[in-house]
Amino acid sequence: TPPTRQRNPAMSPTITLLIAYPKAVIRAGLLKMLEGSGIRVVGEASHAREAVTMARKVEPDVVLVDAILPGVDSFDVVRKFRATVPDAKLLVLSAVDNPTYMARAHAAGASDYLLEELSADELVGAIRNAVAGKPPARGGRYTAFLAGLEKRDEAGPASGKLTPREQQVLRHISLGLPNKEIASSLSISVETVKEHVQNILRKMGLKDRTQAAVWAAQQEPA
Repeated sequence: TPPTRQRNPAMSPTITLLIAYPKAVIRAGLLKMLEGSGIRVVGEASHAREAVTMARKVEPDVVLVDAILPGVDSFDVVRKFRATVPDAKLLVLSAVDNPTYMARAHAAGASDYLLEELSADELVGAIRNAVAGKPPARGGRYTAFLAGLEKRDEAGPASGKLTPREQQVLRHISLGLPNKEIASSLSISVETVKEHVQNILRKMGLKDRTQAAVWAAQQEPA
C-alpha cells in the first residue's frame, strides 16, 4: 500500500475553514463572501468550547476567530487552537482597530488580524495568503503594525523590576483596557493608573502602551 500523502492546502482547489464567531449575522455575511471562492466552511461555532471541540473533529486548514469571544480571552483561545490543530492557520477577525489586540494576536501566533469591514476579495486573499505561508497583504493595518513592531523590537526592553501593582496594570494594558477601566478594575484613581503606566514604560525602556502590550503578550506562555 503506498504511503498516504498529506494534502497541501496551498496547492488544493479547496481550503477548509472553521469560523469561531458569536455574531450570527457576521457568520452569514462571511459565508456569502466566500461563495465560489474555493474556500469551504466546514464548521461554525458561536463560543470557544464548541469551536475547539469542532476544530479537533474537522481539522480545518484555517480557523477564523473573533477577537472578543464571550466569557473568555480570545487570544488564549488562539493558543488552544494551536495546540488542538497545530497545522491550521489562525486568523483573528475584529470590529476593533486596536493595536493592543494586534499585539496579542501576533504573540498568540495568528497569521493575520482582519477588520470586519474587509471586502470579499480581501477575506479570500487573507485566507489564501495564510495557507500559502505568505505575509499579510501590503497596505493593511496589521502590516503597518508589524512593520512598527520590527522597529520597536530593535532596541529591546530594559530589565527593570516592576512592582506587583505595576504588573497588574501591565496585564490590563495587554488586554487592551483604557486607563478608566483599569482604574475601575483595580479600585484606584485614573491618575494613579497614569503614574503606574509611566513607571512601567520608564522601567522597561518602552516608548508607548502598544510596545508595553507587545512585550507583555510575548511573556505569556505559549
